[in-house]
Amino acid sequence: MNALEIHALYKSFGSQAALENIHLSIATGSRTAIVGPSGSGKTTLLRMIAGFEFPDAGRITLNGQPLVDATTQVPAHQRLIGYVPQDGALFPHMTVADNIAFGIADKATRQQRVAELMDSVALEPQMGKRWPHELSGGQQQRVALARALAQRPRLMLLDEPFSALDTGLRASMRKMVARLLSEAGVTTILVTHDQAEALSFADQLAVMRKGRLVQAGHPMDLYLRPDDEDTALFLGDAVILPAQVENGWARCDLGQLAVNDEGRHGPAQIMLRPEQLQVATRVPGQADGHGSPAVVTECDFGGNTCTLTVELKALAADGQKRSLLVRSSGMQAPRVGSEVLVSALGHAHVLGRQIAG
Repeated sequence: MNALEIHALYKSFGSQAALENIHLSIATGSRTAIVGPSGSGKTTLLRMIAGFEFPDAGRITLNGQPLVDATTQVPAHQRLIGYVPQDGALFPHMTVADNIAFGIADKATRQQRVAELMDSVALEPQMGKRWPHELSGGQQQRVALARALAQRPRLMLLDEPFSALDTGLRASMRKMVARLLSEAGVTTILVTHDQAEALSFADQLAVMRKGRLVQAGHPMDLYLRPDDEDTALFLGDAVILPAQVENGWARCDLGQLAVNDEGRHGPAQIMLRPEQLQVATRVPGQADGHGSPAVVTECDFGGNTCTLTVELKALAADGQKRSLLVRSSGMQAPRVGSEVLVSALGHAHVLGRQIAG
């Protein structure tokens, strides 16, 4: 069963279309991440769901009840939707406990409920007396989450909630929030510009571009099988190669590679992720084994892994030198200037529609 249904949503600001014909279904208890570049419409979509903005056309339903349609516009405070903004937006004149208690109508159980919520987000009881300015960024976000959970929302909206935190804290907060919301069975939507964060957090990934929803599905499906080059590059580093595809194989600058579409024939673009490429040391004077001869031109060291730029020795079909990104172990990465053989693991993905010959 789907908790949230968005159908044909449209919104413009003046002559500028912010959202165009958005369709999206979100399963009950699942986590969906909405990603896209700045100006893609992801925050506008979140505000429509929250009730802070209303669309010009379209329909939004939550648990089968209309929030917005041709005759209905339910205001934000009646939607029972939790919202955690980027900065937490805590009330500075209230203590931590009072911030969390805000909106809990039952005075008899308020204190107990606050204690339960503080424990669930790993805040010590004594912190209830602190003021927001006395908290770290991570603690403020946990208070904001507890406050949003206090009203037992039907849906939780997270608007870039981890972006102000340092890298290590972001990862731990993301895991904690995902676990907490899963245990509570709360359907969740995360808006973020961090692709890695979206891929690790979500059950469903929705990619937006220029006000349109261009692709939605399981994060691994979108990462390995994006519909087009823009989506492929937005979700991470990618090697895009022109190829001639025939009967499940592609002829390209790396030789002949297996592809994941046996029905495609003719010119196309294929995609490999850098981790699908591997390099082996090339011994001068010896016959080349499996792989295409190349030279390492750059090495971007990142600790346990590094990203190599390798230049193929053979000229591409257009007469130019072809450079590729390869992900390698930081311990075993070849030095700049090394001669290597480049080969591919698994299947290459055929992008988009068939290109006219």
